[in-house]
Amino acid sequence: MKGMLLILITLSLVGTALANGDKNIVPSVLKSAMVYRVGAELTHSAKATLSQGNNELIIDDISNRLDINSLQIGNNGNVTILSVEFSTNFLRSEQKLPIVKRLEDSLETVNDEIIKVQVVLKTDKELLDLLKANKEIRGEQTGLSVIELTKMMDYYRTKTLELQSEISRYTDKETKLLGSVARITKQIKEEEQKNNKTIGRLSLQLYCPLAGQYDFTISYVTPAAGWNPSYDLKVENINKPVALAYKAKLTQSTGIDWQQVKLSLSTSVPAQHNNAPEIKSWFLAFTSNAIENALSGRVSGLSAPVAASMSEVVVVGYGKSKDDYEDEKKQQAEPVYVVNGSIISKAEYNKIEKRAIKNKEVLNAGQAAAIYGSQASGGAVVVTLKEMGDYVNIKDNELNVVFDIDMPYDVPSNGKEQNVNLKDFKVPAHYKYYSVPRLDKDAYLVGEIVDWEALNLLPGEANIIFEGTYIGKTSIDANSVQDTLNLTLGRDKRVVITREKLTDFSSVKFLGANKKQTFTYEITVRNNKKEAVQMELRDQYPLSTNKDIEVELLQSDGAAVNEETGILTWKPQLAPGEIKKYRVSYSVKYPKDKSLNL
Repeated sequence: MKGMLLILITLSLVGTALANGDKNIVPSVLKSAMVYRVGAELTHSAKATLSQGNNELIIDDISNRLDINSLQIGNNGNVTILSVEFSTNFLRSEQKLPIVKRLEDSLETVNDEIIKVQVVLKTDKELLDLLKANKEIRGEQTGLSVIELTKMMDYYRTKTLELQSEISRYTDKETKLLGSVARITKQIKEEEQKNNKTIGRLSLQLYCPLAGQYDFTISYVTPAAGWNPSYDLKVENINKPVALAYKAKLTQSTGIDWQQVKLSLSTSVPAQHNNAPEIKSWFLAFTSNAIENALSGRVSGLSAPVAASMSEVVVVGYGKSKDDYEDEKKQQAEPVYVVNGSIISKAEYNKIEKRAIKNKEVLNAGQAAAIYGSQASGGAVVVTLKEMGDYVNIKDNELNVVFDIDMPYDVPSNGKEQNVNLKDFKVPAHYKYYSVPRLDKDAYLVGEIVDWEALNLLPGEANIIFEGTYIGKTSIDANSVQDTLNLTLGRDKRVVITREKLTDFSSVKFLGANKKQTFTYEITVRNNKKEAVQMELRDQYPLSTNKDIEVELLQSDGAAVNEETGILTWKPQLAPGEIKKYRVSYSVKYPKDKSLNL
């Protein structure tokens, strides 16, 4: 009876194991990723063979973090999805990355070298010990002549120095090799941590009316991805436009590496709530202007290569056979292939993908020979390849902007920022020097850009290079309500500004119960540059919010005065080496028993 029970239990366990082994598990392939500022919508495809009736299908290689409410599954047949369950697969064996294999090979090579070094060190140390032992034996012997003793001492000294020098050299080599082992081992651990990912899987209960192979499309939103804008600016000089590069800092930690995916970036954030919006009354009100932030950065300029004119003389020797002339004629009939200004072989030209070609022009023999010499007597195929901006299509929708990138992208799931170039712009700008010497005596070069809304900029960090020098970082305020975007391009020490208090024209007087103070300042501007500069110089005088405090502006030297803000503005143009001076004088009268923040 016990034996029969044991057999039944065994058969039950075997049946369960076989049932688990018969599960239909298929991988999915990530096809596209729409990355939002926060989150991303991923689209996968999968193929599965189903039998007629009820089926259980497990789809692997899904992100381990997804919003289950956003999950959408479609198929190309009349397969009915009865239920969906999401889970994380912790038992999946990870494949060793190629870089880990290379590092392990390097580690093995270094370890082999260490063994060889240690063998040499051991041998040298044993020889040195043997030499010392022989010296003691010889020292106990008597009857040696002076010549024999001298020869023996010279031999011991020479051999000892040779062995000690070799031991020192190989000891240093062993130390360096051990250091290499430590670094390689550390790098292997880091790479293995990158690959230590868990993936998600979907368990589907399906009803299939007809057996066959079916295609499935899976899409969902994951919070484990996003992007932030960044900008590079490059200004060669104040007579040229600003070169602006629009970039994205993309990160993803979805648990799956994005390999050769169709990538799109959206400026919106997906809304996942299921409640329909309720419209309410719309009341208008004034809003305060946002504080203007300066933009500084750089952009890597891309110079289009120019094909240089070439000419050469081809000397044809006498005595050539007919076959030689036929070969030359056939060779001359072949056109030359010019890609971005450089001549390449036909084999290299055939390797270029068609989608990478921006422009293609075929020149006849006369046109080609005039540019590229007699080697182009068979004509020329001139090709210009696309730059990164040519692969990006900008869709300006009603509520967001989408950057569609027509190039497969690889983005590892390591949470690290990866820069994606979106678009390059040449932006006309008006340049001026700006200074507020009461707060900062330096002159700042500012570029003013109008119609900047068409650039679809977002708030983000920016870098700048001016006249080939990296200036620094700042941010751009794309939420500004101003029609002009101000870009601060750094300080220029060649425009010197001072602001000094003139004590001879400043005074303190007591008038009964009141105290009257007069302040006079002189602002000096000197242009030490070789070209004329346009300046905007600002200063201020205090304003009173108390009837007991009286303020009077006495001198402003032609400044534009804003009585509401107390701001004084001069806009002089200074020739090279020119100096200009401006005076500001004001008086403040207030009760003498009070104190003011003057």
